[in-house]
Amino acid sequence: MTDAVSPEGGRPPTPPGNDAVLTEEDGAVLIITINRPEARNAVNGEVAKGIAAALDELDSRKDLSIGILTGAGGTFCAGMDLKGFLTGDNPTVEGRGFAGITERPSAKPLIAAIEGYALAGGCEVALSCDMIVAARDAQFGLPEPKRGLVAAGGGLLRLPQRIPFHIAMEIALTGDKYPAERMAELGFVNRLAEPGGALAAAKELALKVAENAPLALAATKKVIVESADWTSDEAWKKQQDITLPVFMSKDAQEGPAAFAEKRKPNWKGE
Repeated sequence: MTDAVSPEGGRPPTPPGNDAVLTEEDGAVLIITINRPEARNAVNGEVAKGIAAALDELDSRKDLSIGILTGAGGTFCAGMDLKGFLTGDNPTVEGRGFAGITERPSAKPLIAAIEGYALAGGCEVALSCDMIVAARDAQFGLPEPKRGLVAAGGGLLRLPQRIPFHIAMEIALTGDKYPAERMAELGFVNRLAEPGGALAAAKELALKVAENAPLALAATKKVIVESADWTSDEAWKKQQDITLPVFMSKDAQEGPAAFAEKRKPNWKGE
């Protein structure tokens, strides 16, 4: 195993059940690192189980507000481990899908911090996140058709929702790689960083988000993600079902109190 260490030189990340995925905390931010650099962080069964376990931890803990998903060794994820696939290794987790994330991402906000390649299943993992921060020299793509496969891990479902239809068709049908700067122009990437700086830039964004109330963040994400399927007749009722518990929470009392007292709020996630 190649050890992944904190960019700031702190304690090394720890594995949530296996060494293929490491986690590290920075305040209310959980950093999740795919740790198979020798395989360009290709997803096998251990990676899928590790990501699923890390997302379960993120969602279950009141002191965590947001996650960052990244890869060790200068690349994000080159997709499914094809060698493992040929030997019967299962890169999915029941209830969460490919890589333990594509069918059911975290309930809390999640940022992808991308260096190097985010290709095939790696691009689909990035699409499962809520925001994307990428190094300027990073590359994205869905090359599955070049291997006789189909991007069935959410790529064909999510990509047309994020960028214009015809561009999504081009990316999916050519299977070519597309540079991060072009993907940023299309609105696919939130922020660009210099090579080697994607995680630091993602942390900056995550810490800014984490200043806000965790219950409000999770509810905000839920409304934005789920409202795409709501009819106009049901939208307000469904939104109220999600947001009313937030207005009834202790944090909803703490926010106005902190504002009135000119201090930082002390969120409890309750």
